[in-house]
Amino acid sequence: MKRAVLLALGTALCTAPLALAPAFAQPAKAAAAKAPYKAPRTAFGQPDLMGFWSNSTLTPMTRRAEHGTRAVLTEEEVRKMEQAAVDEVEEGNKPTDPNAPAEAPARPANTRPEFAAAGGDVGGYNRGWLDPGHSVMRVRGEPRSSLITTANGQVPPRKQGAAGAGGRGAGGGMGSFDHPELRSLGERCVIGFGRNAGPPMFPNGFYNNNYHIVQSPDAVVITVEMNHDARVIRLNSKHRTDDVRPYFGDSIGWWEGDTLVVETTHIPQSQAFMGSWKNLKVTERFTRVGKDRLHYAFKVDDPTVWDAAWGGEYEFSPLNGQIFEYACHEGNYALEGILAGARHQEKEQAAAKAAPAAPARKGGADD
Repeated sequence: MKRAVLLALGTALCTAPLALAPAFAQPAKAAAAKAPYKAPRTAFGQPDLMGFWSNSTLTPMTRRAEHGTRAVLTEEEVRKMEQAAVDEVEEGNKPTDPNAPAEAPARPANTRPEFAAAGGDVGGYNRGWLDPGHSVMRVRGEPRSSLITTANGQVPPRKQGAAGAGGRGAGGGMGSFDHPELRSLGERCVIGFGRNAGPPMFPNGFYNNNYHIVQSPDAVVITVEMNHDARVIRLNSKHRTDDVRPYFGDSIGWWEGDTLVVETTHIPQSQAFMGSWKNLKVTERFTRVGKDRLHYAFKVDDPTVWDAAWGGEYEFSPLNGQIFEYACHEGNYALEGILAGARHQEKEQAAAKAAPAAPARKGGADD
């Protein structure tokens, strides 16, 4: 009897902690779930944003019409978009016929319009050369339909009478063949095409959407793979007072808690954003929200172009690797060929104008 009592008592003592554990664990788990992520600190006390990051994504900058005013996609929509990307890669990577003619081959049916527009350029063949992103952008876990966060996911209407782009932007140059300086900055290997470096910063939809962030007590440098650009952000400084407009503008930054706030003005005309540059002010906010997530938000403000400031957000994810030099070929054969082709066409047109008109034939019995 004593032995049975002792066994029962021992069993109770052994199982009691197990029974009580959930009661104590529940509040601890709830508290942990609610506690915001705390970014690690650098040796000089700043929140650590450093590392290699990527913003490649299937989510477009502006919302597709079928999503209307829905900022968040359904999981079924996400599944379809991400599966379509897998199918696109599989189809686009099928072997090319080695006996195919020099002309661009017929494209697979599952080709994005922007890739089709590339023709025989990168993106116009062999999908394996591209890395535009394979997943929908999630912000705070929500799958987003656009990077822009206006109500309809579109750029707001411009003010009536607002000046146009007024200049050759980083993506311009189409139809301008007089001399190299009229071609786009990206084509000339001055800066990357698209708005990878910004500000504001966007993925270009093709490849090389990768970044390296380095911090010091006095500055933050964002190295942009496309096209080996470096944005230097001076901390706790003031904007320049002249009208010199360096590439990527004049960026100053400061810390608000764990968030790096960056304000950029003096943006050059060649980097106009949606037609705005002279009075454009871009405010960006970088916040480490997880071990593998860096939240990015931007606001653009130009009272001469839009009635109110507007913006968007997304989250960087870690780059699986590091950035190497982007070897853009300055003075490459493509640029030489474009200009040489234009000169040849001009000669042909001039010769056609100078050629005497063929005499009119007289009618005859055989006519």
